[in-house]
Amino acid sequence: MSDTTPNTPVLEIRNLHKAYGDLEVLKGVSITAHKGDVVSLIGSSGSGKSTILRCANLLEDSQGGEILFEGEPVKWKGTGHNRQPADRKQVLRMRTNLSMVFQQFNLWAHMTILQNVMEAPVTVMGRPRDEVEDAARRYLDKVGIGDKCDVYPAQLSGGQQQRAAIARALCMEPRALLFDEPTSALDPELEQEVVRVIRALADEGRTMLIVTHDMRMANDVSDQIVFLHQGLIEEQGAPSDILTNPKSARLRQFLSATMA
Repeated sequence: MSDTTPNTPVLEIRNLHKAYGDLEVLKGVSITAHKGDVVSLIGSSGSGKSTILRCANLLEDSQGGEILFEGEPVKWKGTGHNRQPADRKQVLRMRTNLSMVFQQFNLWAHMTILQNVMEAPVTVMGRPRDEVEDAARRYLDKVGIGDKCDVYPAQLSGGQQQRAAIARALCMEPRALLFDEPTSALDPELEQEVVRVIRALADEGRTMLIVTHDMRMANDVSDQIVFLHQGLIEEQGAPSDILTNPKSARLRQFLSATMA
């Protein structure tokens, strides 16, 4: 790891470019999240929001730009569409420190909720099983489903499954959490269960990047909102500026459709 100072961002993305074949999805995006920052990414479908998270977490390779975790840049080999991370150990270390919560939960159907939460810390990180089980139970309590340790994902509501996925991410003891549309697969009542958990995490001062369609949550939890349009940042700033005083016509149009 690089030496860090108190001002070193947890995650810094500089001039990121990503294309699928000839389709350029990200055209030079830069985002910085310091310790305790909550950054929400908003924009219409296809604007590149989820792609940013997947590139930041090195689930997808980008073709240009830099990704730095706590001041340490990702090492690359190759260029353009042949560019890929050069150091697999670095990838694993960064990925375990940037825990991702997906839209579709991605829980293992054949494992209990407790086993789901324990799996990665034990098998990927090699942490002692007893220690991980204590942490897993604590995080399941934290998200309000401590009584569901021994049931299987199919026995839970969507909101409970997403809260289990958040507990699983927390059990990695990450430096930042990446949420990819964490409530979009849920009906409004179950959505609020998950929003309450995310609000509580924001209140704790956790560093988070959140791709969301929920403008109320973005307003409540974010230090900064980034509005993406056609692979570029159209506008960014504090929620009070972005949501109540938008400067660009495109953002005004997006908000009038989203908040109607």
